[in-house]
Amino acid sequence: MELQKNSHIYDEIKSLLENARKKVLSTVNSTMTMTYFLIGKKIVEEEQNGESRAEYGKELIKNLAVQLTEEFGKGFSETNLKQMKSFYEAYKISQTLSDQFKLSWSHYITLMRVKNIDERNFYEIESLNNNWSLRELKRQMDTSLYERLVLSRDKEEVKALSIKGQVIEKPKDIIKDPYILEFLGLEELSNYSENTLETAIISHIEKFIMELGKGFLFQGRQVRFTFDEEHFFVDLVFYNRILKCFVIIDLKIGKLKHQDIGQMQMYVNYYDRFVKLPDENKTIGIIICKDKNDTLVEITLPENNEQIFASRYMTILPSKEELAKIVEEEEKK
Repeated sequence: MELQKNSHIYDEIKSLLENARKKVLSTVNSTMTMTYFLIGKKIVEEEQNGESRAEYGKELIKNLAVQLTEEFGKGFSETNLKQMKSFYEAYKISQTLSDQFKLSWSHYITLMRVKNIDERNFYEIESLNNNWSLRELKRQMDTSLYERLVLSRDKEEVKALSIKGQVIEKPKDIIKDPYILEFLGLEELSNYSENTLETAIISHIEKFIMELGKGFLFQGRQVRFTFDEEHFFVDLVFYNRILKCFVIIDLKIGKLKHQDIGQMQMYVNYYDRFVKLPDENKTIGIIICKDKNDTLVEITLPENNEQIFASRYMTILPSKEELAKIVEEEEKK
């Protein structure tokens, strides 16, 4: 009985120990990563002093691998030393957060593959801000999150991505085009219904929320509202705690029609007038469709639209070339 009464003490002490271990692990990771950076620096400097850089560098790394492995054990193979060298070369120029190295060594090995410095900085900042695991980082890179965010931003906002990461200040900041839904397991050309798409999303709701981005909370599926004795159903309803507003999503498996936009406008108006609280911001409506005509969307929506957006979705991972083509097309508009 006494043990049960004092169980809260155990929980508090357990929490203290777990936090301490996390801090120690974080400090160790940071120290080791900085050490690898400095090892890479030493290798580069030594190579630059060699008479024949290419041949000297090859032998240098080979000899160091043998000596360091003999002295310190695993972790200093030729491949690992080459990665340390590449790490230094990638981060030797002062960049956002790079002098602190708060991520794991595995994160930095992955980040080094990104040649565009602004893009690499963005993924580094987002990994820190969102506590992305290595798997999450790889998924965001594989789905070209940076390129997709670039599509909806002007040059100054694109530059800000590499300095601050993704900052959510206005409705447009949460929009992606396209949304990548490869985790649903749906074939790109398969014949599925909107209900099948919606059900697949609900079955993978955590991954879908991650794809939506920051601050999203799931509210419901097929949420009904009624007026004039007629029932209407919103496919998916979310709340964004950063923008402090409802975000309602309509799914379309075909090409977007102007009637779809009109329907979303009605949904948004209803939520603004009858659901949102006085201290909450205006509702955002996102139509996620298989295909769309941007001119049709622009003509149908009012000027200075900040509430209704139309984005495509893809159920397979697009190539960098495919996304680059989309970026080019958007820049020409």
